[in-house]
Amino acid sequence: MKNRILRLREFIKEKNCDGIIINKEENLHYFSGFTGDDTMLVITMYDCYLVTDSRYIEQAKQQTDFAVFEQTMGLISRTAQLVRELNLVSVAFEGNALSYNSYVKLNDLLREYDIDFSVSVDLTELRTVKDSEEIKLIKKAIWISDEAYSHIIKYAKAGMSENEIACELETVMRRLGSQRPAFTTIVASGVRGALPHGTATDKLINDGEFVTIDFGAVYKGYHSDITRTFCIGQASDKQKEIYDIVLNAQLLGLKEIAPGKSGKEVDAPVREYIKNAGYGQYFGHGLGHGVGLEIHELPRLSPLSPTEKLEENMLVTDEPGIYLPDFGGVRIEDTVLVTANGCQPLTKSDKRLIEIM
Repeated sequence: MKNRILRLREFIKEKNCDGIIINKEENLHYFSGFTGDDTMLVITMYDCYLVTDSRYIEQAKQQTDFAVFEQTMGLISRTAQLVRELNLVSVAFEGNALSYNSYVKLNDLLREYDIDFSVSVDLTELRTVKDSEEIKLIKKAIWISDEAYSHIIKYAKAGMSENEIACELETVMRRLGSQRPAFTTIVASGVRGALPHGTATDKLINDGEFVTIDFGAVYKGYHSDITRTFCIGQASDKQKEIYDIVLNAQLLGLKEIAPGKSGKEVDAPVREYIKNAGYGQYFGHGLGHGVGLEIHELPRLSPLSPTEKLEENMLVTDEPGIYLPDFGGVRIEDTVLVTANGCQPLTKSDKRLIEIM
């Protein structure tokens, strides 16, 4: 945590502030180790404070070495009071996390004491390069999802519903140590495979249909993200053609991901490959996104990516797909670690087309 706080202090110094209020749950966790909600951190150039209510006092004392303050007058009011007591002059806030109503109330309270509360910041970029402990936790989350996939390809069969597959995936992951699903589990079979975010339904899976599953585990706050597409029964020539294009595109992505490249530079050749294969209009989303304390975070791999340069120990997904209306779709996704010379796919599940007979 010490290095994270040092980087944060450099960041707020660059913003000409002498403190920051943090309320986004992922950033509470990242900078303090605390895993609850309804809490605010006040971090200055010299000290770190956590303000919460009676539900979390003991938990906070166990999880962090911040000075812990119990609020009984309202979280915003107690935080404003603490800022005033610290004699801070200019305080930054998370503009992408603090609600408008909370900002207005805090600003009104701080303005009474001539405290500048006008600097909005986004702390996401401070979390993009993962440290060794974060990588260890993410690898554990990925192992859980890999194990769950190994189970599901033995479990799945024609006549099951998409919801049955999703329930089994989530149950197995919980048994293996996942806190919860990383997001609403996607199971899209048959023509529903044309829906990139087709969450599981009561639809029954028929023989000869593709099934795309996109799911993940959460281990000690850190996420995994995997997508695989398999076939119940024998795949048709058309299904094999689409699958091979997506697999080759995904493998191309692994060759492109490397330090020094921008998110646009990694995305472009993969997108061009799918376009040249005749399916460009059916790949509409970005190639990938960062993974960590959030399931979607920086960096981004897409035509609109703001990421100017990948760095060693960043984590991204590599997930091209083709989605054909009235036919179905294929997506293949790994979670990938950027290394000194290229990248390493951390997801180990087999990517060859599996036909479940």
